[in-house]
Amino acid sequence: MSLIAQVLANAIIAGGIYAVIAIGYSLIYSVLKFINFAHGEIVMIGAFIGWTVAVHWHQHLFIATLAAMICCGLLGFLIEKIVYKPFRKKNKLYVLLTAIALSFLLQGIAIVLFGAKVRTFSTGNIIKGHEVFGAVITTTQFIIITVSLIFVFMILLFIKKTKTGKAIRAVAENQDTAAAVGINVDRIISIIFILSSMLAAVSGILIGYEQNINPTMGTMIGIKAFTAAVVGGIGSVPGAFLGGYLIGFAENFGILFVPAGYKDAISFVILLIMLYVKPTGILGKKTEEEVRV
Repeated sequence: MSLIAQVLANAIIAGGIYAVIAIGYSLIYSVLKFINFAHGEIVMIGAFIGWTVAVHWHQHLFIATLAAMICCGLLGFLIEKIVYKPFRKKNKLYVLLTAIALSFLLQGIAIVLFGAKVRTFSTGNIIKGHEVFGAVITTTQFIIITVSLIFVFMILLFIKKTKTGKAIRAVAENQDTAAAVGINVDRIISIIFILSSMLAAVSGILIGYEQNINPTMGTMIGIKAFTAAVVGGIGSVPGAFLGGYLIGFAENFGILFVPAGYKDAISFVILLIMLYVKPTGILGKKTEEEVRV
């Protein structure tokens, strides 16, 4: 087994998961210009719903994933309508504080519903991985890589090619202009929250099959995915894809040079450097408000 090949495989796996979550951050920011800091907790909720259906109710992984996507999509819709919508046209600080409070609330609800114990999707014997170009990759990891790439490219095609995707881009460009040409802005915002939350659910299940899940898992994974979105260019879907893989590669290759205990800190260092060097990210563009400032 080649060390570099194994690190590369791990980077691709992590990068794919970060990219899917980061796209959710970017979709919401592109339209509302605020960070949904509760997005990581939706990832966690999706993971627990998938665990309940797959492990507790002994259903197929496909059914578990579909159930998690539907439940999290509905949760995202309700969060936008009940929690965020009343503050959308007010001070953005209110929305930010509400998002942080919501993240703690969702953690508390998860503890009440599922308990504070660490859960795992793996219930059988450990299966030996397959050697690919010097790296050992399990069947589960193959699935994670494939599913994450499929969902990323599906979202990219949806945004670029469909009528709804074009409406999302129009609303992201200018809500008033979009409304003037007949686009239902509230409907588009709801679609974005549903779509982002469904992506979060898929990410939660992918994480659950790779590692253990717990009610606080959303905090760190959310921060890393947010960093990926910022690095790629917050508000840019292709940027989120790029940023996700950059963070995945930086983390996994970084531990070749620093102790593994500092792995999580690598994302924070990258975030600080990016905010100092290029705050708009690699593919990000300044908004009209930022240009005027």
